[in-house]
Amino acid sequence: MTALEAKDLVKDFHVRVGLRRINLRAVNGVSFTLTPGRTVALVGESGSGKSTIARMIARLEKPSAGSIRVTANDREVPSKHYRNHVQMVFQDPFASLNPFHTIAHHLARPLKLHGRPHGHDEVIKLLARVSLPADMAHRRPHELSGGQRQRVAIARALAPGAKVVVADEPVSMLDVSIRLGVLNLLARLQREEQLAVLYITHDLATARHFSDDILVLYKGRVVERGPADDVILNPQHPYTKILASAAPNPDARGRLLDIDPADVEEAGSAPSYDHYTDELSQ
Repeated sequence: MTALEAKDLVKDFHVRVGLRRINLRAVNGVSFTLTPGRTVALVGESGSGKSTIARMIARLEKPSAGSIRVTANDREVPSKHYRNHVQMVFQDPFASLNPFHTIAHHLARPLKLHGRPHGHDEVIKLLARVSLPADMAHRRPHELSGGQRQRVAIARALAPGAKVVVADEPVSMLDVSIRLGVLNLLARLQREEQLAVLYITHDLATARHFSDDILVLYKGRVVERGPADDVILNPQHPYTKILASAAPNPDARGRLLDIDPADVEEAGSAPSYDHYTDELSQ
């Protein structure tokens, strides 16, 4: 079994503004654990640090501080084998697929790169795992619907044998009518193949549907965490209450929670950006 532990993750970005360099802390001390057969959702508005955390887990960004540890069968995975165990599904399924290559190429390539059998039969098996017909192998991305392309992206993530999947808003660019099908596919794979999933989203409704636990991010910090139903139905932090009030709820009858946005800052669980270091370039 493969699991992942992120501990005290910090990510700073250095931005030049005129003659000054501003140190922007996008992620500040975030910790969580991903375990087989469970999904953790990172929830927050744009700019809260969700995708930065996803990119650090996928090793597309290097943490400024903190650690990410992956274990398989109770042994730490060596760095050179990290991507055999951890893969990412990106938000835009069309941009993440090369339009000049067939679906068979997209699926055979990671199999080959990771030293796995990469013949036609293996490609067909990958397509079957994501409920796509065998004739998809000879098509190109523009010949598929958005939902089909995202299923191909999921199959590509599974190709190296990954057991930890980072899904960065995987349904936000899909038609509403097909989002549930993709989420149900991820849920089935998680259950049947004991995947550990990190689900990045700004949508509390899908987070509750798909995840076991929810972490609410506000300005780079976790301000609330717990089982999905507890966080959604009984939010404690003012920011979580704001998110919950904005989520569709057929039982709410159009009512919004009476929350003063200023209470979010006064809660003291997350600093404002004014607390971040602003230094002149030396």
